[in-house]
Amino acid sequence: MGGFSLVHWIILGIVILLLFGGNRFSAMMGDVAKGLKSFKQGMSDDEKTPERPGERRLGQERPIDLTPEPPRAADSSAPPPPANPDDNRA
Repeated sequence: MGGFSLVHWIILGIVILLLFGGNRFSAMMGDVAKGLKSFKQGMSDDEKTPERPGERRLGQERPIDLTPEPPRAADSSAPPPPANPDDNRA
């Protein structure tokens, strides 16, 4: 009462083969193997690829400049700020 015995696993395997068919099941496993192989190849390519100009990796960012900008001269052509609609002193 709890775990599967060898007989249960054999019956489960037969049911899976009947549902998917032997050829279809082996094709699915082949696709899974190809996917894993391409994933591993992509991971190894990432480690071997030299860094391209302009590309930064995590942890290699430039520090953020926090110096304040000098105040700008007021632009006389700018429209005045909108009136406060809650102001009833008109």
